[in-house]
Amino acid sequence: MASAAMPTVPLPAAPAATAPAVPPDLAALRGEVVALRRDLHAHPELGFQERRTAAEVARRLQALGLEVKTGVAKTGVVGLLRGDHPGPTVLLRADMDALPLQEDNAVPYASTIPGVMHACGHDAHTAILAGAAHALVARRQRLHGNVKFVFQPAEESPGGALPMIQEGVLEDPHVDAAFGLHVWSDLPVGRVGVRAGPLLACADKFELAILGKGGHGAAPHQTVDPIVTAAQVILALQTVASRLVDPLQPVVLSVGSIHGGQAFNIIPNKVTLLGTLRAFDRELVRALPGRIEEIVRGITAAAGATYEWKYTSYYPPTVNDREMAALVRRAAEAVVTPAGIVDHLQTLGGEDMSFFLERVPGCFFFVGCNNPAKGIVHPHHSGLFDLDEDALPIGLSILVGAVEDFLKAR
Repeated sequence: MASAAMPTVPLPAAPAATAPAVPPDLAALRGEVVALRRDLHAHPELGFQERRTAAEVARRLQALGLEVKTGVAKTGVVGLLRGDHPGPTVLLRADMDALPLQEDNAVPYASTIPGVMHACGHDAHTAILAGAAHALVARRQRLHGNVKFVFQPAEESPGGALPMIQEGVLEDPHVDAAFGLHVWSDLPVGRVGVRAGPLLACADKFELAILGKGGHGAAPHQTVDPIVTAAQVILALQTVASRLVDPLQPVVLSVGSIHGGQAFNIIPNKVTLLGTLRAFDRELVRALPGRIEEIVRGITAAAGATYEWKYTSYYPPTVNDREMAALVRRAAEAVVTPAGIVDHLQTLGGEDMSFFLERVPGCFFFVGCNNPAKGIVHPHHSGLFDLDEDALPIGLSILVGAVEDFLKAR
């Protein structure tokens, strides 16, 4: 999941009331899926460097008899399963990349690569999707259509979904629906988060340089102080969410970095700020950068300073199609019962699954993976992150169920 921390509304800690109902043939894949997840966890690779991971994925897909393309968007892999009956095409997506983070877990499958770790569960996503390929090949006689298994690089950054789309992953054959999942540390194992509409926010970045006139700290009247100006800008930017936006619209604007000056008694010439904007509404995402720059322009002009501004839109909001979300919910209820569904979960984190869902109807959903009884309580992007591997067959079963529902005879 891109862009580090992903705060959410606190959710009930209790697991679902009943044990997950994983079909026997899928339960039989648990050992294979867990083994692959642990192998990938021990050998993490950063975005667009997932060569070992991609080679292992391609080997498994080829062994299943799928049509396999490698080197898609550098390190991406696509496998195509043609069902026994004609029909539409479903895309299933998993991200493969790890994070530049040192692992602090003392587990047998801990990262063997210093400073690189699967701290967001992409190893699980890849293993689940490989397991889904195995399962759906065995069930191909039921499928009225095709399945594309898309193993995507670089979700964390700079984003591999859009390059894969630009290289034609949604065509030949044309994709009619898309599904993906994320193991989720804010949910206990046995719970599944699925909802229609906005699920994750945009992940945008702004870079701001405030240019003043430096001088001696004891003679501020001879300067144009960019530090004081930056302080005013930071405070004023908080009015974007509190005064410019409908309070019923979730918006976060955070400044995460400020740099300026090197000495206690010298006012510098320049201060640089880095920050992020998060919102669910696409129209709001398009409108707010201009309003933010208006605030910066006014404050710097009043101070006699100037500014340099760069705004980068990384990932758009991730928005689930209503019909596809209902389909995934049915598949999830068959596994965790209706009591295991959480339908109000959203996060202001970002995901480049959004690029797929902008182009075809689909659904991205969360699979709970924490378990305090096993000491698995740490959040994503932590050096202590781990997951309850009982989540793997749950995610696998929901993906397979969603595909079969979509590709059933109509």
